[in-house]
Amino acid sequence: MSLFVRETFFYKRFVLLTLMIGLQNIITLGVNLSDNLMLGGYSESSLSGVALANQIQFLLQMLVMGAGEGMVIMASRYWGAKDIGSIKKVISIGMRLAILLSLIMLAIVFFFPEGCLSLFTNDQSVISEGMAYLKIICFSYVFFAITNILLSSLRSVETVKIGLMVSLSTLIINVCLNYVLIYGHFGFPALGVSGSAIATLIARIIETVVVCVYIKRIDTKILLKLKDFFSIDPVLFKQYIKIGSPILLSNALWAGAMAMQTAILGHMGGPAIAANSIATTIFQLISVVIFASASASAILIGKTIGEGQLDKVKAYSKTLQILYVIIGLGTGLILFVTKDYVINLYAISYDAKALALQFMTVLSITVIGTAYQMPSLTGIVRSGGDTKFVLYNDFIFMWLVVLPASALCAFVFNLSPVVTFMFLKCDQILKCFVAIVKVNRFKWIRVFDR
Repeated sequence: MSLFVRETFFYKRFVLLTLMIGLQNIITLGVNLSDNLMLGGYSESSLSGVALANQIQFLLQMLVMGAGEGMVIMASRYWGAKDIGSIKKVISIGMRLAILLSLIMLAIVFFFPEGCLSLFTNDQSVISEGMAYLKIICFSYVFFAITNILLSSLRSVETVKIGLMVSLSTLIINVCLNYVLIYGHFGFPALGVSGSAIATLIARIIETVVVCVYIKRIDTKILLKLKDFFSIDPVLFKQYIKIGSPILLSNALWAGAMAMQTAILGHMGGPAIAANSIATTIFQLISVVIFASASASAILIGKTIGEGQLDKVKAYSKTLQILYVIIGLGTGLILFVTKDYVINLYAISYDAKALALQFMTVLSITVIGTAYQMPSLTGIVRSGGDTKFVLYNDFIFMWLVVLPASALCAFVFNLSPVVTFMFLKCDQILKCFVAIVKVNRFKWIRVFDR
């Protein structure tokens, strides 16, 4: 089988979907980056406090994405089969689950903000700043869930431009309000982290309204109506649980592992927290195309399976793996070249800046592995129907290898934050060996019965 498919349409769809989803993701991350940059110039404790609070937001994000990914896998297949009725029913299931998860997270954070943040650090100044942020930002969780499920449903039928428009409007609104509310411009009081939280909450509410208006007035593919969310198909619900629950659990375990990583570094001092926050945010910004390529792959593979063209699925997966490696090499190079310029934008201590540079150097290498294994497993294998494999793989690597080894480095052998960080990211290379075997055996292709 040739490594490159000879279909211009395939490359056009992959590039377009990756570009549009990537731009949406980069603008979405721009919201967190604007918070980081503005709070980084306000105080280091504010930056660290919000960084830890955003770990809770990240957990919610992964759970909502898990609910959305299960929905996209099913909906993209029904899109290939032109079964719009089933798409609506699947979206209803995904929306109910996402709202339930967001309400649970809101309640936990609102009533136990100090307890949540104490899991990550014992620095009281950082906890205090994080609590001020959490008590406001938690009310954005439900809006965040609704918006992301609706955008995922549109993405499953290859409608991606609206996501870019919504994310851009959110970024502009958030940056403007951050400028006004954090520092107290134009007669407003200087609210610091509380101002940043208020700005993000307002931006989330507006983006939800924009997406709902688009669904109601402009969309011509799904034609969603409010009544579509008040009924559940028992057969589809059972299938959704079978397909989606491993994804949801995998995302929860992965988000929990990320929180544990932050906690490990968080107990190594304030500079390590700030450095990790900066390095991670910049890494996410640079590597958006990797995550976008996984989403684009899931849509293409899912739709092709829905159309019944299984031979094409195998050919596409071969070509996609080559594209992932190319993307990884480019991303790693960009991250390495730009790291010094980016770090100078932050008003942080010398120790935090030095650590951030070292962390980003490590990431510029491991991102090559991320670019291959992550879309191979979550984009190809998951959308092919084998949703349990990623769950088992992540659990073994993160909870049985990475976290124990990193904890030993930090708390037993008292190694430096940089060495600990290297162990925290080693799975991104190790998973490549698993991915290359798994994908090219093609046993992940499953056809679901309706």
